[in-house]
Amino acid sequence: QVQLVESGGGLVQAGGSLRLSCAASGRTSVRFAMAWFRQAPGKEREIVAAISWSSGVTYYADSVKGRVTVSRDNAKNTVTLQMNSLTPEDTALYYCAAGGSITATPDRYDYWGQGTQVTVSS
Repeated sequence: QVQLVESGGGLVQAGGSLRLSCAASGRTSVRFAMAWFRQAPGKEREIVAAISWSSGVTYYADSVKGRVTVSRDNAKNTVTLQMNSLTPEDTALYYCAAGGSITATPDRYDYWGQGTQVTVSS
C-alpha cells in the first residue's frame, strides 16, 4: 500500500502562483509514476501533469503547458506541482496519484490522495 498526502492548496488571486506537494509513504520502494489530477464541481477528473520514476518523462495537459512544472524527489518521496499564472479556470480539487506508468486515464492509477483545494479568484 501507498499513502499519498497532498498539501499546498489555498486561495490565490488570478495571476498568482501555488506550489502543491504530495508526500508518499508505505511501499515507496516501488517505482511508481506519479501524476496530478484535478476535478472541478460538475466536471470529470482530468490530468494536469505526470512524471516518471526517473523524472526522465513528463506529461502536461494542454491547458497548463507553460504554466505548470511537475518534479519529484525520490529520496524524500515527494512530488511537487508548481503552478504559475493561475486563472479561475484552474479552480478545482487537486489530487496526487501513483501508478505503474504515465497515463491520462484516472482508472490506471493505483493510489490516490485525498486532494487539496485550489481556488483562484478573479
